[in-house]
Amino acid sequence: MTPALLAIIGGSGLYDLPGLVDTRWETVETPWGAPSDQIFRGRLQHAGGSAELAFLPRHGRGHRIPPSEVNYRANIAALKMLGATDVLSLSAVGGLRADLPPGSFVIVDQFIDRTHARAKSFFGTGLVAHVSLADPVCARLGRHVQAALQQQGVPHVRGGCYLAIEGPQFNTRAESELYRSWNCSVIGMTNMPEARLAREAELCYASVGMVTDFDCWHPAHDAVTVDAIIQVLLANASAARTLVAGLAGPISADAAGPACGCRTALQHALITAPEARDPAQVARLRCIAARVLGPEAPAP
Repeated sequence: MTPALLAIIGGSGLYDLPGLVDTRWETVETPWGAPSDQIFRGRLQHAGGSAELAFLPRHGRGHRIPPSEVNYRANIAALKMLGATDVLSLSAVGGLRADLPPGSFVIVDQFIDRTHARAKSFFGTGLVAHVSLADPVCARLGRHVQAALQQQGVPHVRGGCYLAIEGPQFNTRAESELYRSWNCSVIGMTNMPEARLAREAELCYASVGMVTDFDCWHPAHDAVTVDAIIQVLLANASAARTLVAGLAGPISADAAGPACGCRTALQHALITAPEARDPAQVARLRCIAARVLGPEAPAP
């Protein structure tokens, strides 16, 4: 059985964890180019032993890359190529509900995708696939996240819709009110197409939105100061590191992981007939879809 490897996508400070050993930065090149940064690898000691972790700064170290220019395909492919089995996405979000004040964590279970300038699939002409996104996140991984947050006493809710906008500008007040009328919980710029691609790569994916402020719909929005937001960001980052540390053991020990449906998402998704598939596309996709594409043909 392939051992679990938990990968975390988020801010560049998440890997500053006590007990993380054998650390190194690894360079991964994918058929879709380079990911946002090198990937930080390490082994975290916990009560039951140790667990392998991988960290990818979504925007690169120093936050160099805006949301629309993140190479989401390369990020997900790089984690898959390193052997990741579970992906935890952590991102700062705005709150669209009065009961989600700054400092709340939302374990996302749905998305509305309003992005329009991003490549959203690994597949294309020459090899077509359609995966199900009815339930776009891994419920099993979400249960582990919820248990860890409960244990840590972090204010959180299980379930909520993440509204993904293109950015880099924030939305207008009219847009904010529209999204509230759609029953969205939080708003951000980074979880799409990340979640779509994780499903295509047959990775278990969970998203946690860390609320930094009420979006512009809130009557007290204009009174929010930069200092206040920074304080929330710092507190959220600390809670996120504790969350990662608390997840390492349960994920590595979860015997149900290999049987999770996320890991067979491509089972009936490939539409193009085998004889009509573009060999170049097949070769390109093998790093994320080898399980359904079969072994590589031997060289003549």
